[in-house]
Amino acid sequence: MGSSRPAVHLAVPVDDLGAARAFYGGVLGLSEGRSSDHWVDWNLHGHQLVTHVVSGPVRAVGDSEVDGHEVPIPHFGLLLTADAFHALAERLRQAGTTFLIEPYLRFPGEPGEQWTMFFRDPAGNALEFKAFRDEGQVFAR
Repeated sequence: MGSSRPAVHLAVPVDDLGAARAFYGGVLGLSEGRSSDHWVDWNLHGHQLVTHVVSGPVRAVGDSEVDGHEVPIPHFGLLLTADAFHALAERLRQAGTTFLIEPYLRFPGEPGEQWTMFFRDPAGNALEFKAFRDEGQVFAR
């Protein structure tokens, strides 16, 4: 962090810290920060992601149709550069990740053109990673 830009803090439920470590640290390649026997801090590209052990399964609330796909709600993720997006997609494929929505170009030729992909962590949390062709279009209408 260390810069003047704000950072996000996000806490998500998991049911197994070992599986969370293997996924967030191993598959996604995030560095681990502080931890205890029931939570782990992760550096999500300068943002704090905390996985907290909870009892019971993580449950999705529903889906929302976007660009012909059923997008899982709730979900969280990160905006990446196009190169980082494609590298992560390949890393996920190599790890055998099942995509809810395979990496694809959404809204081609329109404001907000972006690469996007959705998948779940081992606890069932839905994640979306995306990359905009033009980062100035993130909030374009």
